[in-house]
Amino acid sequence: MSEFTLNDLETIVAARAKASPDESWTAKLAAAGQTKAAKKLGEEAVETVIAAISQDRKDLVCESADLIYHLLVVLNIAHIPLQDVLDELHRRTGQSGLQEKASRPKS
Repeated sequence: MSEFTLNDLETIVAARAKASPDESWTAKLAAAGQTKAAKKLGEEAVETVIAAISQDRKDLVCESADLIYHLLVVLNIAHIPLQDVLDELHRRTGQSGLQEKASRPKS
């Protein structure tokens, strides 16, 4: 059995986003648009935080899976490949997190 990767999930999300919204949750989210998908992503982020705070390992795993899935849906709707995010993470590993944060523009 091969290892399941985020790239595999990205491919599945892209394929399901093209399906009928009557047959696929991913297609339903995509059809509802970026605002709806982003709100769902936010809900999953909050649920993930709550699971982490409660130190419920099983719930944290499940909520993290939901969070990653919904992030990939949002990226798909925005036509942003996962590789762009991975490239940015890779770029950031060239310096410490403190240095990277300090280099961001002040808002």
